Amino acid sequence: MTEQTPVAIIGAGPAGLTLSHLLHQHGVESVVLESRSRHEVETTVRAGILEQGTLDLMRRTGVGERMEREADIDEGIEISVQGERTRIPLTELTGHTVAVYPQHEYLIDLIARRQADGGALLFETTVDAVGGTEDAPVIDYTDAAGRSCRLRADYVVAADGSRSPHRSTVDPTGAGRHRHEYPYAWFGVLVNAPKTQKELIYATHPEGFALISTRSDSVQRYYLQCEPSDTVDDWSDDRIWEALHTRADSPDLRISEGEIFDKAVLRFRSAVTEPMQRGRLFLAGDAAHTVPPTGAKGMNLAIADVAVLAPALVRALRGRPELLSDYSDIVLPRVWRAQHFSWWMSSMLHQAPDATTFESRRRLAELSSVLSSEAGRRYLAEQYVGRDLPEFEV
Repeated sequence: MTEQTPVAIIGAGPAGLTLSHLLHQHGVESVVLESRSRHEVETTVRAGILEQGTLDLMRRTGVGERMEREADIDEGIEISVQGERTRIPLTELTGHTVAVYPQHEYLIDLIARRQADGGALLFETTVDAVGGTEDAPVIDYTDAAGRSCRLRADYVVAADGSRSPHRSTVDPTGAGRHRHEYPYAWFGVLVNAPKTQKELIYATHPEGFALISTRSDSVQRYYLQCEPSDTVDDWSDDRIWEALHTRADSPDLRISEGEIFDKAVLRFRSAVTEPMQRGRLFLAGDAAHTVPPTGAKGMNLAIADVAVLAPALVRALRGRPELLSDYSDIVLPRVWRAQHFSWWMSSMLHQAPDATTFESRRRLAELSSVLSSEAGRRYLAEQYVGRDLPEFEV
């Protein structure tokens, strides 16, 4: 069976589903191919901080109704240095906010909207081969029923995550892949407990980093700096609570406890592939770039990519390919700014395992310089809330 579509999208994550939604709003249909089940996509808990630009796009394109009701809109964050907390008033310094709204909730909203709009979302679908990307793309895939199918497209977008096999088609030699590894990871837990406080706490301590985040009024998300080689079996509940209280408690605040019902290790890495396109194949989201979670940029970068790619594809399908040709040049400066901020926040808030006393004292001096200066707090706030997403006429 052979089908035809203007745009084939591999991956039903934030980049893929947002792109499909934006294309539909401009009268261009697409087919989304996703290897996971719908249930897995909608229940895998991941990043939960939405920048102002992402919030504005959701509202503008009609998928923000549930977010408006259920998200926690944060006007500030706190940085804790050995128990001494400094508030960064995001809204006061920038005029913008962020929202705590988990990625899987965003995907639930997008899937519901795409299905209501008659969008083609193929879950439990294996992409077997992608060919002809220089001029006439063809995708061979196996659908959920085990049938072999073929899809012809004018353009293909690989939005299938950091392990995307299609990145090698864009960058066959690997020369355009830039990487940085970190000497630490995060141990994340989900806890049935009330909120410690409304706003997030980023805590640094000689024993390591901790992040006090939230998922809802009754479910909290906590992270602890750990070794990249650690497994969930290395951290008992008692060890987790001891580390959280040591790193994040302060004289007037104690981290809220409860039943730990999920544990996971999150690896840290930074990577960028450039350019993000070759022929009629385009990369978006983690398929093109990954960032450590400290700066809360990954999901927002994915959405920023397709905020450019969607109008570029619409224009190209209408005979105006100039914006599409410039896709990489337009989005990569934003990607590299986010890479810098994520690296900076990670390096400033984490105690490297092999840090000398000089490096440790210098890091604390940098934190003090940022937190004690209005200009420093403003810079951190501006980077944290992110820049407005670009808008292009189609």
